[in-house]
Amino acid sequence: MTLSRFLRDYLYFPLGGNRKGSTRRYVNLFITMLLGGLWHGAGWTFVIWGALHGAYLGINHAWQTAQARLGIRGGSTWTRGLALGTTFIAVVIGWVFFRSEDIPTAISILAGMAGAHGITLPDAFSYRLGPAAPYISRLGITFVPGGGSLFVKTWLWICLLLPFVLFLPNSQELLARFHPALGMHADRSRGWLEWAPGASWAIAMGVVAAMGLLSLTRHSEFLYFQF
Repeated sequence: MTLSRFLRDYLYFPLGGNRKGSTRRYVNLFITMLLGGLWHGAGWTFVIWGALHGAYLGINHAWQTAQARLGIRGGSTWTRGLALGTTFIAVVIGWVFFRSEDIPTAISILAGMAGAHGITLPDAFSYRLGPAAPYISRLGITFVPGGGSLFVKTWLWICLLLPFVLFLPNSQELLARFHPALGMHADRSRGWLEWAPGASWAIAMGVVAAMGLLSLTRHSEFLYFQF
């Protein structure tokens, strides 16, 4: 049982689901996600997070309905990429509210992400850009001391891990044929990525377990302790 299935089975369906017309379906989706936000904590940031996801689901359902009526099927690589990017940005905006202490902080973070507070780069870049540095400064980008190694490490991790997020199956997909969750079915084989009892998977899981044990000394507060 996941949180999504809990909200669906114990909130969305009892509210009527999609059985009472399209307008009621959108209202039920919004109420369900709004209550899902309140489940995480009694704060306006969680209310906004839930409301945003309720609105996102409503937009998604409306678009799918429009596609069916207009006879639009599938899409090109560009349209799928645009849909993926739009979804990613929308979810990130929602998570800013989820993790912020209050609404003004969330708005300030979003403004910074949009460049409203200015765009800065470590001054190490200005040395390597040479004659191009003054032209970049005219675009409103400023160079600040330090932070070069952190900047490189951050973007290196993003570039390395993004393909894992976009192209590799998640844990439920890896274990789909073992039905790890209610209603989970194996729609298609994942080939060698699909989990199966064997020496190779035992070694891989042993390595992951060892890495986890070696990281136990690091302090990382569990997210839900604050709720």
